[in-house]
Order: sequence, then C-alpha cells, then structure tokens
Amino acid sequence: MAKRSTILAITVSAAIVVVGGVAAGFGIAGSAGGTKETVTVRLWDDQVAKAYATSFATFEKANPNITVKTTVVPWADYFTKLRTDIAGNSVDDIFWVNAGNFIDYANNGNLVDVTKALGANASKAWSPSVVKQYTTNGSLWGVPQLADPGIGVFYNADLLKQAGIDPKTISTLHWDPTGKNDTLLPVLQKLTKDANGNTADSPNFDPTKIVQYGYNAANDLNALYINYLGSNGAALQKGDQFVFDSPKGIQAFQYLVDLINKYHVSPSAADTNTDGSFSLNQFTQGKMALFQSGSYNLANIKQGAAFSWGVAGMPAGPAGAISVTNGVIAAANAHTKHPDAVNKVLAWLGSAQGSAAIGATGSASPAVSQAQQVYLNYWKTQNADVSPLYSVLKNGTVQPPQGANWMNAQNAFGPIFEEIFLGRTPVAAGLKQAQDAANAAIK
Repeated sequence: MAKRSTILAITVSAAIVVVGGVAAGFGIAGSAGGTKETVTVRLWDDQVAKAYATSFATFEKANPNITVKTTVVPWADYFTKLRTDIAGNSVDDIFWVNAGNFIDYANNGNLVDVTKALGANASKAWSPSVVKQYTTNGSLWGVPQLADPGIGVFYNADLLKQAGIDPKTISTLHWDPTGKNDTLLPVLQKLTKDANGNTADSPNFDPTKIVQYGYNAANDLNALYINYLGSNGAALQKGDQFVFDSPKGIQAFQYLVDLINKYHVSPSAADTNTDGSFSLNQFTQGKMALFQSGSYNLANIKQGAAFSWGVAGMPAGPAGAISVTNGVIAAANAHTKHPDAVNKVLAWLGSAQGSAAIGATGSASPAVSQAQQVYLNYWKTQNADVSPLYSVLKNGTVQPPQGANWMNAQNAFGPIFEEIFLGRTPVAAGLKQAQDAANAAIK
C-alpha cells in the first residue's frame, strides 16, 4: 500500500449522525470517575490517522476515562518495527496488520481473539471478505478496518487529450505477452515522451531524457504484479505455497519488466525500488499519464493532482482483468495492560459510528459495512466515478498474500524481485530462485 501524506478537509459530523447509535450494541458507553487509561493505536496511514482523530474525539466524550493516542509508522518501516516491538513487548495496545503478517502473530499468542473479546455476532457488521481473510482456527484476529475494492487505472485527462486518446478507451485496453493482440503497449508508447517531445514509438525517442511516462510498471505487489499474474491465469500463491514460477507467471513478469527496460514507458526500477511513492508523485505532478493503483490512493490523487483526472478499469490480460482485493485489520496486543479499555476501543473501531470518519474523508473504504456508503457518497460529491474499482471484482479475483511466515518469505524473494525489475537478473532464472527461496522460508 502506498504511503499517504495528506488528507482531505471535510466535516464528518453529518456522516456520524447518519450512522450514530449502531455501536451501542458493542458496549461502548462510558462512565464518569475511575482511573484514567490511555490506549495507543499504531497504523501506517496518516490520512486515516487524522480520520481516527475525529472518531476518537467522539469516543472519548462517551468514555471520559479513556484517552486514545495514535502513532503513524511509515509503511516502509512498519513491519520491521512491528516485529521488533512485538518481540520486545513494547508494541502499542492496538496496531494495524495486513494479511501477510497476522497469522504469525496469532499463532504465537500475540493477538487478542476478537471472536472471544467482542462476541461471534460482532463480525456480522463487517465486510465478509475481510472477516474471511483474517479468520483462522475458527477465530477472527482483529477488527476489520479497511476493505479495498479492486485495482484500477487513474488517468490524466489532459495528457490523454494531448495524445488524442479518448479516456473511455482506457478501460478496454488489453495486454498480450505474445504481442499479437496487445493494445496497451501502443497507447503507453504514445503517452511517453522525451525532452524533445518524441514519443516512445518514435525512432528519435531518447530513453535517457524521459519527461513524461505512460505508466507505472514496477515491483509493486498489490497494484501491479499480482494482478498481472491473475490476468494471465497465474497466481502468486496457491494456499500458502508460492507458485509464481510458472510459464504464465514468467510471461506476466516479463511483460512488466519489458515495459520498464525494453520499451521505457515506465520509470526505472532504480527509482521505484527505493521509493514506493515515486510513481504516485510522478502522476500527481503531471509527469505520468496512467497510474495503476487502488482506492487507497484516491485521496492522495484528489489532493495532489492539479489536472483533470478519472478512474478506468485495469488492463485485461489473456485471462481477463483479474484483480486482487485486500483488507486491513486493527489487531490488539494480547499482553496489553488495559484489556477492558482496549476491548472498548476495538468495539468502537468496528462500529459504523466509529468508522464513519474514515469513509467521510474519502481516505479509505471502510470494512464496516454500514460505513461504506458514506465513502461512496463522498466520492460522488467530488464528481469521481470510482465504480471501475468495484466492477472489476465481477471478473473474479486472484488470491491475496497469506500464510504463516509470510514476512520471512517476502524477505527472501523481495531482493531477487528487485534485481529482476532492474533488469540485472533474467526473469525466468530470477523467478525460480525467488520461488525456491520463498517456499524454503515458509518451512
């Protein structure tokens, strides 16, 4: 997930009134007097952190004995620091976890069993796909917070107009590893320019002086390569086992790597490997025409883009346009010194009233079902049609990352992927090495 650095200014009080009262069933009401307790919450998204500030202010009025403090740890360092802090018993009371990491912590007794803490009926209020994603051994190990829809393509309407490309055609683009029926690459070449105004399909194009990129092909699991795998009938994993080293998997990665190193329609991996926000910044600065990403970057683009933009469907591969969909949970420290207060905060985060602020700012799609309409309503007021992010899911989905020891596996294959995208390691040889390393790591 890309780092978000800003938040849209919007009043959320109206949204909270609409969904108010739903949380009462979780026993949130507080009482005066008693010992004052502080519950700390850690996450990686500063936009949602600001939405949380609004939400927790309402919570604290109903629970005057509880103060909630949030800490934002940048995505790039988040899981390294989380692992260290959990091992050192210095982690926050509540912290965000993604699907690739929660099982390890649940199996090691680090997380509160939410099914026991809030009751089995609590999960009925939350996105079923996220509940399923974070349930193991019959227990749910966190309160669903974000429920990303699918992946789409953000486009710069001004750059498309300059190139004579109708925005409506972006949703109909196809990529083909054989090149026979590829309509994506020709469009990306027309949208990539050098300092002299030559496009990437011109014999005079200078790839050392690119001033405008067509696309954001990169070593990006969530926005790019897992979707290319799925769209070519391949997958990152089957169950916990890594299976990306297959003929169709090789085709998918080769296509992406060629967009960078052969056709030069996307930034160098020397930039994107070291800066997860590089392509986002290129897009919002008007230096990239098409930016494939998810709803988690909607607010960033709305805030940062000074041009007309829209959302289109992601390119379809031989197997169609097959996207990943993911969720994020707020997990609780099983060793917290404030279990009762933590349970109250968890219940609040899982309520429609508690999640309304997230949706009302447009910063993310809430995993609390009754708060999702607030999110959709917000983007309608911004004249942004985000339906392609949802309609792509009708095509089916590719399995998201999962499994115990996922972090170990990612640490094993990650450096190899970086070399593949840099073009220094051949795709086929690199994927075999990476898959062997990943599967060895999960054992």
